[in-house]
Amino acid sequence: MKKHISIISIFFFLLGFAACQKGEINSLNTPVVAGITADPSKSDLFNLVTGAESGMRFNMAVYLDGLGVIGREIYRFSGAEPRYTTDLLGAGTKVLDNNTFYLTNPWNSRYQVMRQCFILLDAVKNTRSAVATDAQKKAFSGFAKTIIGYQLLLNINMTDSNGARIPQPNGSPIGPIITDPGAVMDAALKFLDDGKADLTGAEVIFPLSGFGNYSNAAGLLKFNRAITARIYTYRKNWTAALTALNESFFNLNGPLNDGVYHTFSTNGGDIANTLFLPPNGNGEVRVAHPAFVTDALPTDDRVSTKTALRNSSASQSGLSGNRDVIIWSSLNSPVTIIRNEELILIYAEAKIQTGSFPDAIVALNRIRVSHNLTPYAGAVTFNALINELLYNRRYSLFMEGHRWIDMRRYGRLSQLPIDRPGDDVWARYPLPQNENNQ
Repeated sequence: MKKHISIISIFFFLLGFAACQKGEINSLNTPVVAGITADPSKSDLFNLVTGAESGMRFNMAVYLDGLGVIGREIYRFSGAEPRYTTDLLGAGTKVLDNNTFYLTNPWNSRYQVMRQCFILLDAVKNTRSAVATDAQKKAFSGFAKTIIGYQLLLNINMTDSNGARIPQPNGSPIGPIITDPGAVMDAALKFLDDGKADLTGAEVIFPLSGFGNYSNAAGLLKFNRAITARIYTYRKNWTAALTALNESFFNLNGPLNDGVYHTFSTNGGDIANTLFLPPNGNGEVRVAHPAFVTDALPTDDRVSTKTALRNSSASQSGLSGNRDVIIWSSLNSPVTIIRNEELILIYAEAKIQTGSFPDAIVALNRIRVSHNLTPYAGAVTFNALINELLYNRRYSLFMEGHRWIDMRRYGRLSQLPIDRPGDDVWARYPLPQNENNQ
């Protein structure tokens, strides 16, 4: 984030202090919120956008570490926090706790961003035409609805059939827990579709930090459709996924890293990327699961670009790894939200699922050749191509929050390795305790 971050960090804190740590807020009677939503200035609107974009970064390290550990992508060794190697791996009699940091921190952060976006929607309704034109207001609301859909997806990714609440506008009654993950994803799609409608014909005047070439209305619309394609893939609506891809920034021959990112910095008032840990560290360590190397094809360069051999192995609680995760090279490194490489793999998956095997192989070869592998020469069957797809999703999207979800949606969680007697592979997080208390 840039120059607005100091102001918005304080603002976001004040909102969180007055809130119930979720998107469904029954009261907005705070001086900060009331003053902004009643007659917002352009600066107020900008700050609300910046606060939402900034808030999306909060606890992303906890989210990605949790999914990475459960999905056996990594080991997270920490002298200060043993639950990475106990609860998350199901050591002995340990189970996932419904009231601890690895669940409640990312969960509450996502709902807080959703709440921030609803505040933005309230503010836009009361924005004078002298502050923003109708087309400019549409951009604010389209952005807000897009982000709500995306944040809701991240939470249902965690809890799956244990459920989530569909966020409600500020002042509305709290909604029920919905235990059908498909219904929650459909609600996320509705937010995204409404965001698409608003972004169509909109004019963006607000600054964004991590959206790069996708910071204008056309770009935000492409980002919206990229997230939509991801959800349609989870919903197994392959035709809709392909349609959304065609409206996104998907480019079969384009740069794999083209996309939208969370940005971080060590500048005063900003937050650093805590996913970065110095290589060869001893106290706080993030190492690749040994299977990441042993299961890789011999020339696959994703092993060496995403992990690096340590001077000596790191060990904790009977677990050991000898390759540090090096996806993030500094505290200033960006973190992926969605990239073209994922979109190419979504395209390949949809083509496999709809029987268009030649098209799928073209897409898979685009990934394989880019990572120093020869073109696909295996069997041209559904099962073989799904195996090839999941292999490439595993290595291309390593530690981007997909492996565990992919194995769950294909019914393959039992294929994830059990490294110690008594360990478990969890299918989902529990519903947070504070949700059960509502």
